Amino acid sequence: MGAEGSLTLDRGLALLQAVADAGGEAATISELAVTIGASRAAVYRLLVPLSERGLVWRDGTKVRLGVGVLRLAGQVLPQLRQAAHPVLRGLAEKVGATAHLSVAEGDHVQAVAVVEPSWTNFHVAYRAGSRHPLSSGAAGKAISLRQDGPRWVSTRGELQPGASGVAAPVRGVPGLKASVGVVSLDPIVPDEVGPLVVAAAAALAEVLR
Repeated sequence: MGAEGSLTLDRGLALLQAVADAGGEAATISELAVTIGASRAAVYRLLVPLSERGLVWRDGTKVRLGVGVLRLAGQVLPQLRQAAHPVLRGLAEKVGATAHLSVAEGDHVQAVAVVEPSWTNFHVAYRAGSRHPLSSGAAGKAISLRQDGPRWVSTRGELQPGASGVAAPVRGVPGLKASVGVVSLDPIVPDEVGPLVVAAAAALAEVLR
């Protein structure tokens, strides 16, 4: 790809991101032009291939994300689960607790991949697809951790009576707000388990970069 083609691709991706960042409100052509630093004419040209692929939808001068984005998004979770499985398996076996990868969805968090340890007599059955508020449980709270703050979060009894959890954010993967964690009915020593969870989150980030 030549320099001109690379610049066009970069601007097209910037435009798609700008449409997504508009949230529930449709962005106007003028707003998008300002956001990506291009002329209105350039924005109209860039919208043509995006519209043809269903990634955006135009209603006059307003632009929204198209259903083509849903088709792409539908392929993300299976690939994310596949990438996370070896990391979660290693963590579950080391800690002897159910390991999970959770992803932020608005003001909630969803468990998208879960691996249970193979050698314990009892462990928490944590269902993939489970959702709860970001403000409750280690998985959600870890996603909200500041870069210069604590490396992991530990909780007890917030989502299930008697259950303890430790989770750490997955950092450095553009567009992904997620955490890796463990949950157990047995007491968890955060100072022992926390570093293992942080290492697993870092290992997953390396796989996804």
